[in-house]
Amino acid sequence: MSRCAKAVCKWLVAAAFLAAFGCHAADSLHIYNWNNYIGPQTLERFRRECECNVSYDTYGSNDELLAKLAAGARGYDILVPTGNAVESLVRQQALRPIDKGELDNFRNIDPAYLNPHFDPGNIYSIPYAYTITLIGYNAERMKALGVPTDTWAAIFEPRYLMRMQGKVTVLDDQRELMAAALKYLGLSVNDPDETHWRRAAQVIMDAKPYWAAFNNTSYIRLLASGDIWLAHGYSNDMFQAAAGAREAKRGIKIGYTVPREGAVLALDSMVIPHDAPRPDLALRFIDFMLNGRNSAELTNLTGSGNPNQAALPYVQPEIAANPGIFPDRRILTRLEQLKDMDRRKRRLLSRLWTEIKLK
Repeated sequence: MSRCAKAVCKWLVAAAFLAAFGCHAADSLHIYNWNNYIGPQTLERFRRECECNVSYDTYGSNDELLAKLAAGARGYDILVPTGNAVESLVRQQALRPIDKGELDNFRNIDPAYLNPHFDPGNIYSIPYAYTITLIGYNAERMKALGVPTDTWAAIFEPRYLMRMQGKVTVLDDQRELMAAALKYLGLSVNDPDETHWRRAAQVIMDAKPYWAAFNNTSYIRLLASGDIWLAHGYSNDMFQAAAGAREAKRGIKIGYTVPREGAVLALDSMVIPHDAPRPDLALRFIDFMLNGRNSAELTNLTGSGNPNQAALPYVQPEIAANPGIFPDRRILTRLEQLKDMDRRKRRLLSRLWTEIKLK
């Protein structure tokens, strides 16, 4: 379908909802969220409850989100950034404080996910879901090749990569990829030593010739179809790739594991931009997503981890038992959340990323 045809279809769908509910442009909620991070039926149910239209745009990384906002994007009522991006937006005074007195379901959130380092007191952010950045793989191929699947070495060491030339993808996200390389080196994802960051960048550049692509979105489909054998990506995406492979019935089994060196846990939160056109609808959406059944639907459909205690009784047992989605205490000790960086470190990372991409 051409871009024009897609735009017409999108307009027709929006028009149909406006006609059905008697809505005007002012009765619209504008959401900017990650790819594959909510079920269409969930959005449809909110549309019916609020009797409003919902505009839904997606991004593939926090860098993409922040860059779009920095370029002047306006009109969004809800964003769902990760903690380090929330920290950056708070510092920029880009967010509106959230009146938790308007959220009847705020009490459903597990206290372990409240009062985060990036927003003490949850002044600006409400937990939505979390993911773990890990390794997804074609189980049969990895077994046949003798490639270990519980270590970042599978992504970075040429002795393994030469067996998978052109069959590996990594996230097109400078913080996430550098974090994986730092963990591979036995370091913290928030290591302050610039020398260590340069070592991590060299690890990436040495491995890059063996990779097929930097990929934030289509690796789900490519892994499920067998076109890619190993992928660095998010746990909810790997869940969807595994489901896609089962549905295709081509004998492909997708596994995913948290590398033994450790990984990133990303807590994504709902925030309201300071210039949101409809902060009232934003609050209604936040409270809607904090409902236990709605929050559980997010996990059951997308495979995201869930910070909502009221959702757990409704999460499918096989998902609740999956350590790649709900890590046990042993795995949790190996996970870290990314923190925002100062201006000097951001400049360094930008230079290193440019070198990585141009090599």
